[in-house]
Amino acid sequence: MNTGLTTTKAPFIEEARGTGQLFITQPYALYCEENHEAWRQLYRRMIPLWQRYANPHFLKGLQCLCLPPDRVPKLEEVNRFLEPLTGFRAKAVSGYVPAFLFFDCLRNREFPTTITVRSLENLDYLPEPDIFHDVAGHVPMHTDPAFAETLVRLGDCAHTAVEMVAGMGNAKEQLRRLTNILKAFARFFWFTIEFGLMSTPEGLKVYGSGLLSSYGEIVHSIESPEVQRYPLQIEWVINQAFEIDHYQPLLFVVESFDHLYQLVDTLERWMREGRLNNVAPGEPTMRESDLQSFLHVAGNGGQRA
Repeated sequence: MNTGLTTTKAPFIEEARGTGQLFITQPYALYCEENHEAWRQLYRRMIPLWQRYANPHFLKGLQCLCLPPDRVPKLEEVNRFLEPLTGFRAKAVSGYVPAFLFFDCLRNREFPTTITVRSLENLDYLPEPDIFHDVAGHVPMHTDPAFAETLVRLGDCAHTAVEMVAGMGNAKEQLRRLTNILKAFARFFWFTIEFGLMSTPEGLKVYGSGLLSSYGEIVHSIESPEVQRYPLQIEWVINQAFEIDHYQPLLFVVESFDHLYQLVDTLERWMREGRLNNVAPGEPTMRESDLQSFLHVAGNGGQRA
């Protein structure tokens, strides 16, 4: 049976991981018909929801990228449309990218992009990214200059974090502070880039990619009376735990991408002032690989090996 590049069932991905290849080339010929059919169904059913709930920058980005509705997109074609607009490129990866490498990619205008596709049996929910989430959910936002600059600034913040912990002599305290800083980063990214809402003249619209790629949750985020929606305040966001396995009960609203950029500036300033050194406990739990990715660079004087 040809499993193509179906998420969790792709021998190509397992082989790449086994040999330590994180950044790869998209092996387009390996996609099977089920992969293309999954993309077709995902894309087709999202179009009316995007038109109703997505922010205008996303809708413009969809037009600019000319994503194919009937097949999995080729990243080289995506980049042909994307790169002239903001300098960003989708960069194929074989799996999870440790935190510092991820943010460093953003700083270099590269977006780590999963190439596998969820199965037809799991169209509604997948606990890990796939190419529909990454390309249809994230990448159209990367065509907007203000949003793209915000991602670059988040990458800058990762280097600031390395700077903040590199000179510390106490390894235990270094790890404690870094854990808190990365927890604050993860929460900020979650409630903005992944699950953010924006106030527009037409009402609340979605810009978070976790919402833009979810058939059920994009509607829930705007329409459900069960969702709490508040103007984004950093002191709330960095201390707010979240869980990934259900619809989000709490979402935050920004005024514009210029506003979001200013919030990232504030996040970096707070980090320099030590205000991220102690944040509320709770989810997310920091992966060892994420912590080590920062400590490794800090140990090399701020340079990637």
